[in-house]
Amino acid sequence: MSTVAKAVSLLEMLGSGAPETALADLARRAGFDKATTRRLLVSLIAHGLVEQDETTRLYRLGAGIARLALMREAQFPFLRMAAPVVEALAAETGETVHLSEYSKRGLITVQVIESAKANRVSVQLGDVVPMHATASGIAFLAFTEERIREGVLAGPLPAFTPHTIADMEILVEHVAAARARGHSTGSQGYEEGVLSVAAPILGADGFAIGTIAIAAPRVRIHKGDIERHGASVAAAAREIGERLFGRQPGQKRAS
Repeated sequence: MSTVAKAVSLLEMLGSGAPETALADLARRAGFDKATTRRLLVSLIAHGLVEQDETTRLYRLGAGIARLALMREAQFPFLRMAAPVVEALAAETGETVHLSEYSKRGLITVQVIESAKANRVSVQLGDVVPMHATASGIAFLAFTEERIREGVLAGPLPAFTPHTIADMEILVEHVAAARARGHSTGSQGYEEGVLSVAAPILGADGFAIGTIAIAAPRVRIHKGDIERHGASVAAAAREIGERLFGRQPGQKRAS
């Protein structure tokens, strides 16, 4: 693992779990010795990406992380443009709505509005969404570039539940169906008892740059709800694309 990869892994650990973490705990979780962990942290502190409390000596993410996020958002305002649409869809459906953006690492959850209902689906910010096991992933695959789709279809396709699509041919069928109707559905592929509907957010070139999804307890969703949510999530995805790029190319374009 490169030095950069090690440093990034520490940032990700600090971004999950408790707000502050001790050196020993970070070293143990990362699998590094304390000296290496301390050296990486000192460098990250120097760049404002990590802070250390002078009293407790615990480490936390630094303000430099927020600065980088703001710089990125200023250049490509994906979250700012999408947030009002995500909030409106959550209010319309009463269910959890989550937004994902694609990067080399996969689909990353960047916004979540959880349902106010007691029985609801929880989604964690920063989660990398499995392409083959979720409605979000299948919607993205249906409208992404062929090279990205082929890379996922080549596997591996790990099973998260007994309902996960772990067969390439079946996955191809689900992707084709999503491409034909403009949105995807997923039932218990990543988490048992959860049903999701998702649609791709298209870039200026007509390929997916992310997804928006509705996730609800399966016991609460009926056939009519799926169709209604499908239409709503597809409309929301189109609106986000138009807010980012102006009127989009055809929603059903794919390679």
